[in-house]
Amino acid sequence: MTITHQADPARRARLRWRARRGLLENDLILTRYLDANEASMTDDDVDAFTRLMELSDNELMDLLLVRKEPDGLLDLPQVHALLARIRTA
Repeated sequence: MTITHQADPARRARLRWRARRGLLENDLILTRYLDANEASMTDDDVDAFTRLMELSDNELMDLLLVRKEPDGLLDLPQVHALLARIRTA
């Protein structure tokens, strides 16, 4: 049996730590989203969030500000859904 994100405090802390970014704007947007929604995030949401955290700060900012849409390995329904929620948070 695998441990879900919600059941593992270490995973939750790791997710929040990864949301700390070099660009203050990214940091503020992601922290605000996590403050409001972390407790209700599903494992799919966490997977999508983790994929976004692998991007450079500039690539992430372009997605958050709707300058571009996810493509390639990020062109997944759960990534699009998470971005839509982050953009409106």
